[in-house]
Amino acid sequence: MHLPRRRRADFAPTAEFVYPAHLKAALGDLPAAPGVYVFHGDDPAMPLYIGKSVNLRQRVLSHLRNPDEDRLLRQTRRISHICTAGDIGAQLLEAQMIKTLHPLLNQKLRRNRQLCAWQRQGGQLQLVYSKDVDFAQAPDLFGLFASRHAAIERLRQVADEQRLCYAHLGLEKLPPGRACFRAALRQCAGVCRGDETPAAHDERLLGALRQVQVVCWPYPGAVGLVERTGDFSQVHVVNNWCYLGSAATPAEAARFTRQAAGFDADGYQILVRPLMQGGAEIVPLSPGL
Repeated sequence: MHLPRRRRADFAPTAEFVYPAHLKAALGDLPAAPGVYVFHGDDPAMPLYIGKSVNLRQRVLSHLRNPDEDRLLRQTRRISHICTAGDIGAQLLEAQMIKTLHPLLNQKLRRNRQLCAWQRQGGQLQLVYSKDVDFAQAPDLFGLFASRHAAIERLRQVADEQRLCYAHLGLEKLPPGRACFRAALRQCAGVCRGDETPAAHDERLLGALRQVQVVCWPYPGAVGLVERTGDFSQVHVVNNWCYLGSAATPAEAARFTRQAAGFDADGYQILVRPLMQGGAEIVPLSPGL
């Protein structure tokens, strides 16, 4: 875990690491099972750090033995945990709790209001934002980016790898009838000067972008993803790639089938592989499934 620099003096590193004996009691009820753990400080409304693991006891022990996390451990007053039935549930719950509780030292998995993607519109790529377009349902979306700058840099990278034309992609402007500078350097295959057809150019572009194509939500409504560890099972309710909660049975899970608030990039990254590869156990929760 990488902890960011803070101005607060109480987060300054000490000269010598001291094992946090005051947290030893917190290990008593930590199971060797999947779940989410929380480091709590003095403020009950502001957790210090939230993490997940397939083995809670082992993961928390690794924190307590790590001198690099001395400043976190000195501020921790207690450690709580929530068990899940598997790693997927742990990932989903961790992401949900971080966005809800805003822990002080978690830098990833925060809600991004500038989420954007490239979309194919009328033969051209347009940058669209999740606040304007439903990313769970919109076709021909490529990549999930935290900012416009990141999206443009990724498109430039694809252009460099595939010898595509910046001007043809809309990344730079050229006077009519003039070839780009990169074509003279053989960094562009020359669609701008007629050396290749626009169709050939776009075929290479789409071939590269398909590797990061956003999958539309494949169900007409909410579904339950079932996980089991021994006798413990959970049904994780998901709609439009958004995690809505977990329940013990499909009947209880049906209560969570409210409309998702909006596309969640973290939920998508966690769920797209198990749902699309066919290895997950899925139960219907909406009519028509």
